[in-house]
Amino acid sequence: MIGRIPILDVEPVVECGRRPAKAVAGETFQVSATVIREGHGALGAGVVLRDPAGKPGPLVTMRELAPGTDRYGADVTVTCEGTWQFHVEAWGDPIRQWHHDAAIKIPLGQDVELMLTEGALLYERAAKGIKQVPGAAQLATAKTTLGALAEKLRDRSLPPWDRLTAAGSPEISRILERHPLRDLVTRSARLPVVVDRPRALYGAWYEFFPRSEGVQFDPMGRREPVSGTLRTAARRLDAIAEMGFDVVYLPPVHPIGTTFRKGRNNTVGAQPGDPGSPWAIGSADGGHDAIHPDLGTFDDFSAFVKRSRDLGMEVALDLALNASPDHPWVKEHPEWFTTRADGSIAYAENPPKKYQDIYNLNFDNDPEGIYREVNRIVRLWMDHGVRIFRVDNPHTKPPRFWERLLADIRETDPDVLFLAEAFTRPAMMRTLAKIGFHQSYTYFTWRNSKDELTGYLTELSRDTAAYMRPNFFANTPDILHEYLQHGGPPAFRVRAVLASMLSPTWGIYSGYELCENTPLRPGSEEYLDSEKYQFRPRDWEAAARDGLGIAPFITELNRIRNAHPALRWLRNLRFHDVDQPELICFSKRVPGREITAAGTGSGIAHGAGTITRKSLVPEPSRAGEQGGAVSDTVLVVVNLDPHQAREATVRLDLPALGIGSHEGFTVTDELSGDSYRWGQANYVRLDPALRPAHIFTVTTDQA
Repeated sequence: MIGRIPILDVEPVVECGRRPAKAVAGETFQVSATVIREGHGALGAGVVLRDPAGKPGPLVTMRELAPGTDRYGADVTVTCEGTWQFHVEAWGDPIRQWHHDAAIKIPLGQDVELMLTEGALLYERAAKGIKQVPGAAQLATAKTTLGALAEKLRDRSLPPWDRLTAAGSPEISRILERHPLRDLVTRSARLPVVVDRPRALYGAWYEFFPRSEGVQFDPMGRREPVSGTLRTAARRLDAIAEMGFDVVYLPPVHPIGTTFRKGRNNTVGAQPGDPGSPWAIGSADGGHDAIHPDLGTFDDFSAFVKRSRDLGMEVALDLALNASPDHPWVKEHPEWFTTRADGSIAYAENPPKKYQDIYNLNFDNDPEGIYREVNRIVRLWMDHGVRIFRVDNPHTKPPRFWERLLADIRETDPDVLFLAEAFTRPAMMRTLAKIGFHQSYTYFTWRNSKDELTGYLTELSRDTAAYMRPNFFANTPDILHEYLQHGGPPAFRVRAVLASMLSPTWGIYSGYELCENTPLRPGSEEYLDSEKYQFRPRDWEAAARDGLGIAPFITELNRIRNAHPALRWLRNLRFHDVDQPELICFSKRVPGREITAAGTGSGIAHGAGTITRKSLVPEPSRAGEQGGAVSDTVLVVVNLDPHQAREATVRLDLPALGIGSHEGFTVTDELSGDSYRWGQANYVRLDPALRPAHIFTVTTDQA
């Protein structure tokens, strides 16, 4: 039933409150609602947050977002992890209504003393509503001030206009802001917000195959290659950390099947020395609860995790519920698979593509048995220091399976995060985010024009921001977009700028920094000599020595991200007008405010140690722990054409930058160090071969 004062369309809300909205510790988001009442009576609205312990915070006043819309909003900040709640309150505002009527009638000489007497009664009511607390001098002062005003309104020795003016003093307004007189108070239902640790929203990911790091080849071809190990792969971690990455993502590290093993470039029939696809999991050496013997042991894995933590990074592990024909499950639990009419087990296929080396689980055959096994496996790797899982193809499994699993893990280990690798239809991607996945792969790879990027990012930062957190991978072992194939190093720089500046979380797959861009064939998004099917050693030392690739540029992007709080959020993204389609301009801003991070720590505590990186600030809550006002504005202009220089006029939405129409300001390019005086309209020229983008910090004359 609708309330006395209707409160409608409260946001953020997911499925009418049946599922929680999402935020991370330290994040500010807007609560909004449509509030109406009959007639012309004045009203007010506010929002109240309740922390995970159920303690309510102060009433935060909501303002009408645009005149005449009846849409009210206020920004609120959640300060620690856990399940929060909020509700909206609406009320009749008799004092504001009195001010409106008195300001019209008293100058006209209508009902002058009656109006002033009614005002006095209202202010007396407001004074009585202030509950005095021993030692709270401000409350006593406010109560006395309102009482004195009521007396003044009744004092006929004073001119009526003076008495009315006294009621509108700034001091009275401040008191009523804190202690409003409210009639007909109506409350909405409480709505949930699950607050995760900051890494759920913010971070830089780096994916690489351990087996390719330290692989040994016989130049004469007399012996099969020797796989790299987790120990040799650990040597790569220093360089990854130096580039500023927060998460090291490993493809499956489990034993790989030999039956129907794929060869180079996904050919049917492996040749001697072909290692097979890591996603064809399982052999006589074990399944998902084992490590490929070529990579090492669990002690080696623990050492890899520890070294990553020592460098300020976390390890994310692939959770791929695939089984090779050699997986122990096939013999122990044949009922977990689909049997065809000829008695054979169905292998994975997406016609015309065939994956003869992989069997898919059938989640309708013994769902309880499959659930218990997957739960066991996830917790096994959690016990070995993994707190982030990148889930392979979750859209090919029942959503209710994931909903149950993620809820069970959250119950005991709320810091464990899950990334959904689901390049599928929007409805499924959104469903996976709603049921508990902390992050989602996106369509970013296929959004390259200004219109595509603007439309898609507006959707992500507005329509789905309450529950879907994007992870912008610029490439993956499966996806080499034609933009990268034909754009050369400038294209790699452009996409890195877009991914790292638009999204709080971004990532690259190893080789991106070398601008590897050769496809399997024209029109294909597969890499030639894909690392999924073969060893792919890279001479990192030679690349650094010879100045090849864009690793220094990527390092700069991550440095800028870590230096600017504005880039750690998603909902603060705003686009600005550019008069040429080849250039795009956007900004992110954190206005000056006090940020606290109660309940958060400077590291992520686990049994394996605590993550710290003193030179960087990888988690947003760390800035708030030191207290103080944070104000930060980043403005980015990018040339989307990797082939030639482009010029345009950028017209800025100054209010989105927190700048007044006549206020002077300076922009400083974080990439070059150059500074410029800018106004509302500004000329820009960007040559992708020299400088594909400006990443400006904005400083006003008053700063």
